[in-house]
Amino acid sequence: MNTIMRSVLVQTEIQREWIQKLEQQREEFQSYAQSNDEQSRFPYENIQWLVDSGYTQLTLPKEYGGAGATIEDMVVLQSVLGSIDGATALSIGWHVGLVGELFERQLWDKDVLDEFAEAVKAGALINRAVSEAETGSPTRGGRPSTHATLEGDTYTLNGVKTFTSMSRGLTHVIVAAYIPHKEKVGFFYIPKESEGLEVADNWNVVGMRATESHDLVLNDVKVHEKYLVEIKGEGPKFQNGWMLHIPSTYLGIAQAARDYAIDFSLTHSPNSIEGTISDLPVVQQNLGKMETKLLTARHMLWSTARAYQTLSDADDISAETAASKIIVMNEGLDVVDIAMRIVGAKSLEMDRPLQRYYRDMRAGLHNPPMEDMTYTNISRGVLEERREHL
Repeated sequence: MNTIMRSVLVQTEIQREWIQKLEQQREEFQSYAQSNDEQSRFPYENIQWLVDSGYTQLTLPKEYGGAGATIEDMVVLQSVLGSIDGATALSIGWHVGLVGELFERQLWDKDVLDEFAEAVKAGALINRAVSEAETGSPTRGGRPSTHATLEGDTYTLNGVKTFTSMSRGLTHVIVAAYIPHKEKVGFFYIPKESEGLEVADNWNVVGMRATESHDLVLNDVKVHEKYLVEIKGEGPKFQNGWMLHIPSTYLGIAQAARDYAIDFSLTHSPNSIEGTISDLPVVQQNLGKMETKLLTARHMLWSTARAYQTLSDADDISAETAASKIIVMNEGLDVVDIAMRIVGAKSLEMDRPLQRYYRDMRAGLHNPPMEDMTYTNISRGVLEERREHL
């Protein structure tokens, strides 16, 4: 039984069913991981299995024909999937998290939301395209250079979006663009096969290589005005707990590093010692440190997911939601580092997965929310709360 299964009290039939399904696919999914990483190749086989098996419909509500998975379900399952293959988990996580968010918020016109639900049931894969080279992370609030001009009932979009995860597998994108006549940023729901929309072949980074997060280039892409689905800043305030798919994936990667280091310690027996290195006090200390850090990360993440599901209108757990990602990342980075210390120089061998876990974990530092913005926002909330009591 996988350690994640032992560490969580499985609450729902969805969790029970899908943990079993994912574990049955573990060996096959992992068989592609090394070559996909080396070739910077999208995990087509893994993603297609997830689509065919219904994983991409998990967070679609039951009333729309989906499974109605909760945020807790998503967090647990994405952690398991992350322990199997990080690039697969992060890629599909953008889709399942976004589907959950869109149907919880209910901001889109009913006709378009119904159309999207049918697309999801037919195997659609979606992600937002919001980052740009000029603005950096969308967390920082820069105005996109991508712009949309309206003529009649049709918008024309031009621009370049960066870090479009799962670009090779997407069927639809939600593109952020500045609308000059509104002086606002809008989000457009666009089929990826739209004329003028191209995926650049420029993803060349050291971490999460198999996500193929290429630039998305828009050259006079035509979009009917009904597919302007959101205006930034409009609608009720929303605490987006669905973004917890991000730390869930990285928690899984840290778990995989921990498991590899433990297995290595139980089997590695240099002739300078009796038994295996698992008997050495220094190794046992490091194993204990890893486990403690994983416990910290797990309980922060899972308690935040549980709290999100029981929110009242007056509750605000935006600090916990943002902090979960930061805590999981920092603890997870330490776990991978300790695992590599246990394994030693062999951890740097390219045919061992630890070096990939290390590179993939580093990539998580640059997924939203950004650490400095998280700390700043949390501090502002604390200061404001204290001011009210002075």
